Amino acid sequence: MSQPDTARLLIACDDQPGIVAAVANVLAEHGANIISLDQHSTDAEDGRFFQRTVIHLPGLSAARLALEADLGIVGERFGMEWSLHDVAKRKRVAIFVSKYDHCLMELLWRTQRGQLDVDITMVISNHPDLAESVRTFGVPFVHIPSGSGAEAKALMEQRQLDLLRGNVDLVVLARYMQILTDDFIEQVGAPVINIHHSFLPAFIGANPYARAKERGVKLIGATAHYATADLDEGPIIEQDVTRATHSDSAAELQSRGADVERLVLARAVQWHAEDRVIVHGRSTVIL
Repeated sequence: MSQPDTARLLIACDDQPGIVAAVANVLAEHGANIISLDQHSTDAEDGRFFQRTVIHLPGLSAARLALEADLGIVGERFGMEWSLHDVAKRKRVAIFVSKYDHCLMELLWRTQRGQLDVDITMVISNHPDLAESVRTFGVPFVHIPSGSGAEAKALMEQRQLDLLRGNVDLVVLARYMQILTDDFIEQVGAPVINIHHSFLPAFIGANPYARAKERGVKLIGATAHYATADLDEGPIIEQDVTRATHSDSAAELQSRGADVERLVLARAVQWHAEDRVIVHGRSTVIL
């Protein structure tokens, strides 16, 4: 979990000789010790290079500006996209939910037990049903009804944005049964992670498990991805499946699917919180 004087450095750039050496040299000059280093190139020639480095640097807060200045010089030389993240600064997370509680409760439980190193600042819902369950974890619950019509939708999202702006580093849609507008995605100022069943696009809409049962599916699963303006088309972070048989009822499929959903979402949030995810076009690299 959180460690003092420890940071994670994320790098993405066109692959070329000398990247690792140049970055390591800057870190060494500033007295930083490399705890772990993971890297990946998409191709031996003309590939895209990604690196995640965990460092320990005594007096990190005081040394950070000078370190970032020298990293900036190296970054300009290699055309890098890079970011430095203080491990001691946990990401502030807001969770959106409707009525299904399995993904929400998994995140709250893991956070309470110290297995998920984030600060859940609030839970926002378009229904009041889960208020008491959330408050037992000491997390504020905010009920913002969805209403009906475009005007009500715009008012709901404006209230949500007023709560979120500048106060969160990540928004998690834990079975939030509302479609976010493009304006919301653009204005929220933080990444948004969504979870859905893996029956898309074959079983979109209401009662997907009933329709999956009708088709005799042999695998059910879930996908966690970053939300973008293209509905359910954002970069995928994590996926998993479990087998099904002809004897499983629609209710059993839904129950087993819920187990997969909560685990997939928890892993995706954990990897994001640990700065392991680098977006690469419509895909992701997990380091």
